Amino acid sequence: MSTLLVIAKAPVAGRVKTRLTPHFTPQQAADLARAALEDTLAAVLATPTGHRVLVLDGRPGSWVPKGVEVVPQCAGGLDARLAAAFSHADGPALLIGMDTPQVTPDLLAQGLDFSETDAWFGPADDGGFWALGLAEPDPALLLGVPMSVAHTGREQRRRLTASGRTVRDLPELCDVDTPADAAQVAAAIPGTRFAALHGGLCAVTR
Repeated sequence: MSTLLVIAKAPVAGRVKTRLTPHFTPQQAADLARAALEDTLAAVLATPTGHRVLVLDGRPGSWVPKGVEVVPQCAGGLDARLAAAFSHADGPALLIGMDTPQVTPDLLAQGLDFSETDAWFGPADDGGFWALGLAEPDPALLLGVPMSVAHTGREQRRRLTASGRTVRDLPELCDVDTPADAAQVAAAIPGTRFAALHGGLCAVTR
């Protein structure tokens, strides 16, 4: 059974998307984070798979839809938390974050198809990665990878190929980290919760 994993922080003001401030207030940044997470989970629900898990730092709220299991994140650095997330999968799994509300069910389904590859890698335009799919999850593939630096993605992909796995790439996406990122992503996905909220907030702050 394949598993879709989403690793995320609860959208609490002052704890998420802090790089969106001071352009947005801490509460507005948290609201944008919630909208991004809701759009992401909607895509996850629309993707055919046997198991959907939200690996959450914080308390779940009404924004968690039915059909998504919620489990707590472990302690430690991001590499350890990503590695531990795969322990909630019993078989092939695709792990994504909450920073790409532009993700689609078609993209997620592609990342769950291991018929011709051992791993999927989704690069982010900031040098990181937005998705990692493993036919046979192994924590050693993530532990020790330097996170949140310009070469994170390059090192993670190198770790995959060095293990002898075949790797295929998903399209590069923009993570929503900065106000410029938020504007770019919102413009690309009209009609989503994220785009609607972003447009409303920008209209108020002009």
